[in-house]
Amino acid sequence: MRLIISFLLFLVLNITFGQQKRELTEQEYLILQDKIRLNTSKNLDSSFVYVHMMEKSNNNKHLAFANGALSYLFQLKNNTLKSKEKYLLAFKFLDKMPESTEKTRLKSYLYNYGGLIEYKRANYSEALENYQLGIKLSLQLDDIIQIVKFKSNIAFVNEAVGNYELAIKNLRQLDVVVNNNENFYTKEQFNTIKSNNNITLGGSYESLYMKNQSKKYLLDSAAYFYTKTISFSQNNPGNKMAAKISLGNIYYLKNDFKNAEKTYYDIVIFAKQNKLNREFTIANYNLGNLYFDSKKYDKALVFLKRVDSISQVNNFEDENSLKANYYLAKIYNIKKEPELAYKYSKIYLNNYEKSEAKLSNEALEVNYKLGTDDLSDEMVTIQKKYENEVFFNKALKVFYVLLVIGIVFLLIKNIRDKNKAHKKMNALIEEFKANLEKKENESILEIETHETLELDDIQLKKENVNLSIDEAKENKIVEKLLALENKLEYLNADFTLQYVAKKIKTNTTYLSYVVNKRFGKSFGEYSNELKINYVINEMITNHMYRKYSTQAIAESVGFKNAVSFAKSFRKRTGVSPAQFANNI
Repeated sequence: MRLIISFLLFLVLNITFGQQKRELTEQEYLILQDKIRLNTSKNLDSSFVYVHMMEKSNNNKHLAFANGALSYLFQLKNNTLKSKEKYLLAFKFLDKMPESTEKTRLKSYLYNYGGLIEYKRANYSEALENYQLGIKLSLQLDDIIQIVKFKSNIAFVNEAVGNYELAIKNLRQLDVVVNNNENFYTKEQFNTIKSNNNITLGGSYESLYMKNQSKKYLLDSAAYFYTKTISFSQNNPGNKMAAKISLGNIYYLKNDFKNAEKTYYDIVIFAKQNKLNREFTIANYNLGNLYFDSKKYDKALVFLKRVDSISQVNNFEDENSLKANYYLAKIYNIKKEPELAYKYSKIYLNNYEKSEAKLSNEALEVNYKLGTDDLSDEMVTIQKKYENEVFFNKALKVFYVLLVIGIVFLLIKNIRDKNKAHKKMNALIEEFKANLEKKENESILEIETHETLELDDIQLKKENVNLSIDEAKENKIVEKLLALENKLEYLNADFTLQYVAKKIKTNTTYLSYVVNKRFGKSFGEYSNELKINYVINEMITNHMYRKYSTQAIAESVGFKNAVSFAKSFRKRTGVSPAQFANNI
């Protein structure tokens, strides 16, 4: 007996201490937070388990978040009473926290949950108000992830009340922000927000098409974003199913009834297996609608009555059950069953008036609040801030790539230029060496030069057709020029057109004409070439000459400065005087 009592006491103590609250570590809290958020969209029961684990903490921050999450989870199960109770409790725990950045951040989370809850209740103006309060807090903290969440949720509200173009504009803007700041998110967080944004974009384009059915391209845009939703929804079966349902709708709107029917049937089976009640209801309604339009009324009744039954069991009227009643009334009217037609038409009319009045009021409230408290400017500021950072990083990378390409290009060009210059220089050296070997005496050179000039005379064009000089006079001028060349007169700094014309007793016009005609160049070019050829010859034959500075060589051939000499030398040889000397 004593042994049994001891065992029972031990068991009671174990249970007591096992249930005693302890404070979670910050890491444990953050891990649970992520698990709650991620499982909300794929496994509601798992989310409840993780929330209850967080509830065991004695930290006010943890308890505030846990109750905020619970309030949303209960609303997803349509337990509005329990949802309100938990939401109030969340703020009670929040109030116990001292003022801090962490408290402000947590408050923004609770406002986000508040907006989601009101959205689920179709209280869109209340949802918007919560999002606007939350986004102000997130802007204070410069919390880009939370800001994007709020702006995304505001876009969902716009889509719900019929502001489709505004929703599209905001979501496309957000998509750029999310893509540019992917490194702020975990992979699952990134996929979740991309999934949510894409499915709302698809819905907005589809709804916009329903308002203007002449714009067929809107359906293609909707299909594009639904397909993107599926690719980002591996861990979000709710969105995945919703996107597949919507793709079925696109088939339907394009009169592809076969594919639409197949898509809806696949969803009915999958949703039933995975207990996805909302998707199960929508797919059943869509099949009922499709069969009604195909005039297969008996088949339509099966699916539409199923939607009505689900609504009655859950005691919850939504858009699908409302529309199901509409088609049930029409079918029974066609089948001439007045009692049933009356029954469903009455249900439809009663709920339709309430629904439309509520939606109309919500739309007015939402648009009023957007007009009086639009936070787009703050969002644009935040977006630009991060866009500039991303742009700077990308620009820097592009700059480095271009710099490397530029350096490689210049190196290759430099090597090619050097090779080209060396080939040209070596050819010149060989040419001058060959000329030196051929020289026998001054007279032979003069005769050869004269003959060459006579041959060139046939090929060269006259620059001034109005100028005509006697051939004998031309030859005389050439002979005198050659005589000046032999005396190395061109090495004189005063070897100018005026000086030479005076020296050989002719005028500058005749001299310029003859040089141009016989040598195919201006007098300045002719003079420079003589000087440069002299330098090349001296460098090849006189090793001491190669040791002179560029300035000294320039002065030795009558150039006024080393810069103009080096420029003329490089033009003739392709390299500098120093490079030429080193290569010999």
